[in-house]
Amino acid sequence: MSTASSPRVLRRVVDWLPATIDRRVRVLAWLSFVAEVLIIGTGGAVRLTGSGLGCPTWPRCTADSLVNTPEMGIHGIIEFGNRTLTGLVGILALAVLVLMWRLRHERRAMFILAAVVLGGIVAQAVVGGITVLTGLNPFIVGFHYIASVALVTVCAAFLTLMYLPAGPRERVVPAWFAGLVHATTGVLALTVVFGVLTTGAGPHSGDAAAVQRNGFDAEVLEHVHSWPGYALFALTLVIVVLAWRLQLPVRRWATALLAVEVVQIAVGLYQARNGLPELAVGVHMVLAALAAAAMTVVVLRLKAPAAAPRTDARDTVSAARR
Repeated sequence: MSTASSPRVLRRVVDWLPATIDRRVRVLAWLSFVAEVLIIGTGGAVRLTGSGLGCPTWPRCTADSLVNTPEMGIHGIIEFGNRTLTGLVGILALAVLVLMWRLRHERRAMFILAAVVLGGIVAQAVVGGITVLTGLNPFIVGFHYIASVALVTVCAAFLTLMYLPAGPRERVVPAWFAGLVHATTGVLALTVVFGVLTTGAGPHSGDAAAVQRNGFDAEVLEHVHSWPGYALFALTLVIVVLAWRLQLPVRRWATALLAVEVVQIAVGLYQARNGLPELAVGVHMVLAALAAAAMTVVVLRLKAPAAAPRTDARDTVSAARR
């Protein structure tokens, strides 16, 4: 290919990129979100099956092999499979970012979110390597999980904005209600952090031969972890009741959040009373990410495009009384 033809080829590629949010963007954005949730599940499987050092080195699987070998058994397969999925997650994130290129000015927030996801995946790969090289330090493992949950919320934010028109947005709920939602978000974050600390003190170290725990009392942390968890449930229940009472636009997503929390609590009680079975712990990890994603949607739905009819506190209450 001649040098002169390169700009023309590049122009064709740019022209092929979407100028509006089309099916290509929607499909790949959803795939990216699903992949981010899935990698939390596979990462949990690595830890819960004792496969954390299935590939004992990084970035290679062994000192002599980029991939797992038959001698490494099932642990090598599980760990290398999780590393491979990281590549797929990164490809999907890159594809979304590229598709948003022509929309980077009109949909600046979405373009930035797409860039954050891609950058976060690269950073997560490095953190994963540090996790292996430090022998599965529980604090680094915990940070690795929290970062993964954060990436799920960024993907959820992208999906939310994807279905909303571009342009300025304004609050469509009473200020006090928005404050309540933001406070509940803080409680959810606190619940996730204590959950990570509890797991870091528990029996699932990621590798039976290299057990590292964070030194906290796991039984005490189980109770401490439950306190913000129940507070989260109570606050979300209040949000749902108020949202339906006042007919606020976030009522359906708030209900979805409450439903996830109910299942999460049920799984948490089950695992605590049955010796922390691996599958239940893994489901608990994934549900925490889904709860964070649902909360992200609720927060973003507190505002709507400025062109939409505005509902302030007095109008909302008056409408609810009629």
